[in-house]
Amino acid sequence: MVKRYLDLRSLDEALTLLRDSFTIPRYTEKIPVVQAVGRVVAEPVFATYSVPEVSISAMDGIAVRSRDTIGASDRNPITLEHHARVNTGNVIPPEFDAVIMIEDVWEAGSSFQIRRAAAPWQHIRPAGEDIKENKLVLPRGHVIRPFDIGALVTYGITTIEVLSVRVGIIPTGSELVPPGVRPKPGQVVESNTVMAQVFLSQMGAHCTRLPIVQDEPDLIREAMRKAVRENDLVLISAGSSAGTRDFTESVIRSLGELVFHGVAVKPGKPVMLGKVEGKPVLGLPGYPLAAQTVLREFAAPLLESWGFAPAPRYPVTARLAQAITSDPGFDEFVPLFVGRIGTTLYGMPHGKGGFAQMATVKSNGYTHIPAPVEGYEAGTELEVLLTTDIGSIERTLFFTGTLDPALEELANLAHDNGLFIHATNPGNIAGFLALGSNTCHAAPLVLPAQPLPGIYLPLMRPLDTDDMAFIHIATIEMGIASRDGLGVADLTHARFINTRRETPSRMVLDSLLTAEGIDPSQVNGYPQEVHGPPAVAVAIKNGFADAGMCTSGIASANGLRFVPVAHEDYELAVRMEMLTDSRIKMLIGLIRSPAYQTLLEKTGGYATEKTGRVRCLSPDLSLTG
Repeated sequence: MVKRYLDLRSLDEALTLLRDSFTIPRYTEKIPVVQAVGRVVAEPVFATYSVPEVSISAMDGIAVRSRDTIGASDRNPITLEHHARVNTGNVIPPEFDAVIMIEDVWEAGSSFQIRRAAAPWQHIRPAGEDIKENKLVLPRGHVIRPFDIGALVTYGITTIEVLSVRVGIIPTGSELVPPGVRPKPGQVVESNTVMAQVFLSQMGAHCTRLPIVQDEPDLIREAMRKAVRENDLVLISAGSSAGTRDFTESVIRSLGELVFHGVAVKPGKPVMLGKVEGKPVLGLPGYPLAAQTVLREFAAPLLESWGFAPAPRYPVTARLAQAITSDPGFDEFVPLFVGRIGTTLYGMPHGKGGFAQMATVKSNGYTHIPAPVEGYEAGTELEVLLTTDIGSIERTLFFTGTLDPALEELANLAHDNGLFIHATNPGNIAGFLALGSNTCHAAPLVLPAQPLPGIYLPLMRPLDTDDMAFIHIATIEMGIASRDGLGVADLTHARFINTRRETPSRMVLDSLLTAEGIDPSQVNGYPQEVHGPPAVAVAIKNGFADAGMCTSGIASANGLRFVPVAHEDYELAVRMEMLTDSRIKMLIGLIRSPAYQTLLEKTGGYATEKTGRVRCLSPDLSLTG
């Protein structure tokens, strides 16, 4: 019998059930204040004494009786016989009610002369000025910040009572291996519960991860009994979909009540909620991106409704660099990378698949597409919730084009100098188009070392070619990659993997076949296209093909043998105005640095004679200096 989701509730309905189906646990713990950052104050905190406890001087100077200074002026200086020398923080003797700064007095033997009257309580911090004994320092529900700690210690508070909650996390799956173990074919490293532990701990939860449980209902049931008995909230990872080895639903039903199974969200549709012994049991999908969504959109709001600190969110308004689509009826959460180009923040969408874990690694935020919306056009301004501080955006450069290991080395070097490069790999054409629409700072391109007339003319027509400059990174080798050192003569009988038309590697291949008199139809796999050279190398490495065209750097990075057939220039195309941008100027300096050239030479397969050279195109597309 085919298993299906029992229901598919809306996000709003599911969140209402999540918040309203359980009694809020009221547990607290007393911890040292130095460990309290990010925790929530459980009971109001009061000062144990006044600060300052007595009146003290706010300046270096002399303590005086203000009545003795009446009438003092430049024409009528007064010599004070009765005074006390004080420094900042010294206790003011009770007979004095003012302090005159030392810069405003003149020594006259053992006395001091003044030329301006002092007002009562001038430059004195009266007792209790900061706070009085037993006055409120922090209210109930306050999220403790780093600078609050200094105040608490100042006011005599060394321990503090904070909200506490216990979360039990159960990983399930016979295919799982623990972190640190290299998975064999068919196995997966168990990472979702590690992610859940770290994420919820930052909200103040005490998380306990149970050992991995095999896909056996009795074992899962026993683990759930133990977790429910010892915790206030239970998360169970995987086993929530509709596969033949997904037992979470039946185990929850055997121990308690299934509140819902299935919510109209992407990723994360299989999320389920159970109620066992009155406690919530939240089922996480196995796919990492789906699990992240459930943690962020379900587990975090539940803890927030219990009074815990919200998960960090930094909202900004960004303009979409590319269109994004969504299935109507589903609330969808899409990872994006946000960067500033000119005065505009742009958001670049990343993959939306539930397993595309690198999408969140490469993104610095996400956006929410509501269920009634089918997507957004490029150029739409919408809210993006950043997952990092907004300050890093100003130090970030967007690159769209063709990626090569040489750019990875440059990005690492830039990062060491406080500059962040975010690069996507849609290819040369997309790089030109992004540069034309001003949705990237630079386009990394692989161009023929000796350009063929008209090849890039159609792509450049939308651009003002007077407004383009090319920064040379390196000259790279293009050739045939394989596991066995295959060459041109082997192309007619090897399983070949190709790249799309108008990509540099495809143009080199077609020129090679023409020169060798080989008809493309003779190449087994010629119509089989992948995204670009990195995908070619991965396909060969994993045994899906025998040979393909890529760069020597990409072949080397994937442990493949390489037969060179042509040379290409790897360059950054930028608008001329970007050459004065401090970030691009720093990047050019790094490209020209001996350190970068050493990295390229160490990697191998790169010629650096032109590295760092900047060239431009004249209106007739002829090369200039």
